[in-house]
Amino acid sequence: MIHKISVGTKKRQQMVDITGEIQKFVSQAEMVDGVVHVYCPHTTAAVTVNENYDDSVQHDINETLANLIPHHANYAHTEGNSDAHIKAALMGSSRTLFIEEGKLSFGSWQGIFLCEFDGPRTREIWIRIIHE
Repeated sequence: MIHKISVGTKKRQQMVDITGEIQKFVSQAEMVDGVVHVYCPHTTAAVTVNENYDDSVQHDINETLANLIPHHANYAHTEGNSDAHIKAALMGSSRTLFIEEGKLSFGSWQGIFLCEFDGPRTREIWIRIIHE
């Protein structure tokens, strides 16, 4: 079964830490060991795993993407959000994470982020647990 969470964004481009929501779902599922798939069903948003300890990392990622892929350029797509499509394609639409002893298994300082590139919007994240 797919579980869906709603995430509101406030800026055109931002990273929203959704680690707590994903862990809450894992805990409620009373899952001991397995994997969780986290999927973003949008073409102008993405999901990634990165540092969630120092907010300057998210700032640096957003600034670098904005510099590499500017909002306004000579894009063929006429909706005005080509940069968002490109950024989402580069960052990726899904991640698979391990669950150990009922908790998400991360490296130091890692968290899960919704990456918004065409906001502000309300986005969905789909989650599915696979039992070991």
